[in-house]
Amino acid sequence: MSATRLARAAKPFGRSLTCLNSTGKQRFSTSAIRRTSTSGSSEQPRQASVWSYSGVMAVAATAGLFGWGMSEFRHGSLPKTMLFDSLYAYPRYASMHEMEQALREIRQEIGGAEDIISTDPDDLHAHGYSEWSTSNPEGLPVAVAYPRSTEQVSTIARICHKYRVPIIPYSGGSSLEGNFSAPFGGISVDFAYMDRIVQFNKNDMDVVVQPSIGWQDLNEQLAKMESGLFFPIDPGPSAKIGGMIGTNCSGTNAVKYGTMKDWVINLTVVLADGTVIKTRRRPRKSSAGYNLNGLFVGSEGTLGLVTEATLKLAVIPEEFSVAVVTFPSIRDAASAAAEVMQTGIPVAAMEIMDEVQMKVVNMGGATAPRVWKEMPTLFFKFSGTKAGVRENIGLVQKITKANKGSNFEFAKDAREQKLLWSARKESLWSMLALRKEGEEVWSTDVAVPFSRLADIIEVSKKEMDELGLFASILGHIGDGNFHESIIYNRRDKAEVKKVEACVKNMVKRALEMEGTCTGEHSIGWGKKESLLWEVGEDTLGVMRAIKMALDPNWIMNPGKIFDRQS
Repeated sequence: MSATRLARAAKPFGRSLTCLNSTGKQRFSTSAIRRTSTSGSSEQPRQASVWSYSGVMAVAATAGLFGWGMSEFRHGSLPKTMLFDSLYAYPRYASMHEMEQALREIRQEIGGAEDIISTDPDDLHAHGYSEWSTSNPEGLPVAVAYPRSTEQVSTIARICHKYRVPIIPYSGGSSLEGNFSAPFGGISVDFAYMDRIVQFNKNDMDVVVQPSIGWQDLNEQLAKMESGLFFPIDPGPSAKIGGMIGTNCSGTNAVKYGTMKDWVINLTVVLADGTVIKTRRRPRKSSAGYNLNGLFVGSEGTLGLVTEATLKLAVIPEEFSVAVVTFPSIRDAASAAAEVMQTGIPVAAMEIMDEVQMKVVNMGGATAPRVWKEMPTLFFKFSGTKAGVRENIGLVQKITKANKGSNFEFAKDAREQKLLWSARKESLWSMLALRKEGEEVWSTDVAVPFSRLADIIEVSKKEMDELGLFASILGHIGDGNFHESIIYNRRDKAEVKKVEACVKNMVKRALEMEGTCTGEHSIGWGKKESLLWEVGEDTLGVMRAIKMALDPNWIMNPGKIFDRQS
């Protein structure tokens, strides 16, 4: 944005937007609100100007006007994304007058010295647009709410349900498929203030947390407690627990520790009408009733707002190490990885980066003075006992050598571990650093049975080369999940069409190989058509029925995963 997008929204009023105050008449300082950027870092907000309630509300309204306007049409074409458009039917959402009334009622019921509602333009932009995501439908939220408790979230949901105001959950802001976009306006619910450990049960090896604590922050706090425990799911560094639950995320540790769903014991969830439920109690296993954890994990905020989660923890292994090995081709690297898995060697992580991605890391300079060989490369993590780690390194070295691997390096201490893993850690940032004016990075993922990974990577790389695209491959090869990162010029329509075709073809190939359209990024706004290809209309019908039962007004993160009608 768009500053351009926001300016276009505000143009009829000829002035820029500030924040609402609690009474509509007095000065309101945004210093009462801590804003969280899309990278998860806190910023110091600026002092707001003095505005009348009607003036502020009029301009704020325009920021979400496009989204609200689209909800007025029960049948019609939604805002165009770069990929996967179709015709949808949606219920009628709140008018701007009704949204104003809802905001007034939320303020009145919650009260307190601090106003939890913001209409600051920076907030609206950060909560409706993401530079990480290629899928950015037009429209912004009308307001951002910063609740402090489950009770406040319940109040927000109940009032939004009353007026049919869309609700969009927000935590880390690092999702890649337009997951927190606001195509129908509404209120973005940012959990920035709900970022605490509520309860730590060391003897039971679990922890109760609020949704906006980051997984890295959680592990830092567990380390300070000298608990000997850690939370093993490791997506992007800015990811928060709420978003991780919503997307059923994973990361480099998934080959050993699984995905987010495997580490959730119970959830506290606020439903669309404000009802608060707990999915189950705190034992490690239960056969009591429906598996509601499985329903809400991966639902992307379309069924309810998670306000607390009880998570399992793992014991920190005695020993760690890292190894790196290069190959003459992607197929050789994939063959070695498959043999490691089939042999049953318990690696903690196994990642692949192609020669283009290794070149990108060198060009970015983030790992200087280290210069990497620009060849397909496997990265391994090992963990366990000292003897076990030594044995596993030796076994992996033999397998990689038998598959044409060379330049095998393994870390002898913590400093070398950090150095050898740095290329994998810096991969995305290095790609983003290469963007020129007008360029974007399209990052998307699929997953296939790992025996087919070499096939799909080879064909996908060949297509990208034939189309003349600057693109790289990296992925979690131990569980068949890989990512394409493509740099393209968003102003070049011909190049955009090439990228669209490339991504669609990659998805279709994955499905033909009995894979999935997304291994960890989730569906969001950008892959709805892909989900239809994957599961079919009947299965989508079951999902819609569940959605209608829990959210009959269709206000919870509307437009994500699937549409009300196809």
